Amino acid sequence: MARVTSADVARESGVSRTTVSYVLNAKDGVVITDATRQRVLDAAARLGYTPSAAARTLRSGRSDLVLCVLPDWTVGPVIDTLIDHLTTALAEHGLSVLVHSGRGKGSLADLWRAVTPCAVLGLAPFDEADTHAMRQAGIPVVGTALDEDPHPEIFSVPQADIGGLQVEHLAERGHRVLAYAAPSDDRLAAFADRRLAGARAVCERLGLPEPRVAPVDLDVASAVAAVRQWRSGDDPVTAVAAYNDEVALAVLAGLRAEGLRVPDDVAVIGVDDISAARLAAPALTTVWQAIDAQASYLAASVLTALGLAHDPPQRTSDVFHVVQREST
Repeated sequence: MARVTSADVARESGVSRTTVSYVLNAKDGVVITDATRQRVLDAAARLGYTPSAAARTLRSGRSDLVLCVLPDWTVGPVIDTLIDHLTTALAEHGLSVLVHSGRGKGSLADLWRAVTPCAVLGLAPFDEADTHAMRQAGIPVVGTALDEDPHPEIFSVPQADIGGLQVEHLAERGHRVLAYAAPSDDRLAAFADRRLAGARAVCERLGLPEPRVAPVDLDVASAVAAVRQWRSGDDPVTAVAAYNDEVALAVLAGLRAEGLRVPDDVAVIGVDDISAARLAAPALTTVWQAIDAQASYLAASVLTALGLAHDPPQRTSDVFHVVQREST
């Protein structure tokens, strides 16, 4: 079906396109009778007319669309929560969020040129060439980074410190032989590798053996295979640091299937503090991340870049901490 245009509304209402434009755009300083205004509005409603986003952008000089670019990651509870907070914060200022997953062969340049966003937000750093091109076009670019040095427009998320904090928590409870339950999806390597590196670094600092690493799918059979590997030999694993809560829940299922008690035989700690962590049996100890603060910082960065906020984004000092429950 062809798009309804202002010309269609003009024909339907029996007035000029200029009059239609004045009415639909609520132009000031133009005298139009109430009867004519209502006739145009009624015609637009009957035809299902909606104004073109591109036309609105040309009139105002800025769109109301923020393009949020996700890398090729799996989208789980944490990303869902981040986008939900971000969307809510920006909506309060009349901005909409378009989420794009960085999959496929299409270029970022083709995307932002097609949708004409007022700002582009990346959940991972962009290529320098893309960043330069967007800024040359007058589009503010903000985003996040993993374990990078602080930057005025970057919210740095210290993934290595998260893995280190898991090991510190387990070591404080007397565990010396540890395992690391890694995700099986290669798309999560950017996070998992950093968290594992942090866990290894703290094990070395505390004089503990290097954690025994095994990938764990989100199913019982995979978790059972990992548990059997960890518990074999003369020095069985007594605690598991999992990549995130979903992997940790799979480990709990594998331990139950093997008749092992948590935390008496094996302790388990996850990351993210998703809702299911509190409902697990036993309830899962986890590392909470400040996802809401990260979303608030990113939203404030966008608003500041657009001149819609005057106070600089505020970083939180509490980026993550352990939420202790029964599993450790």
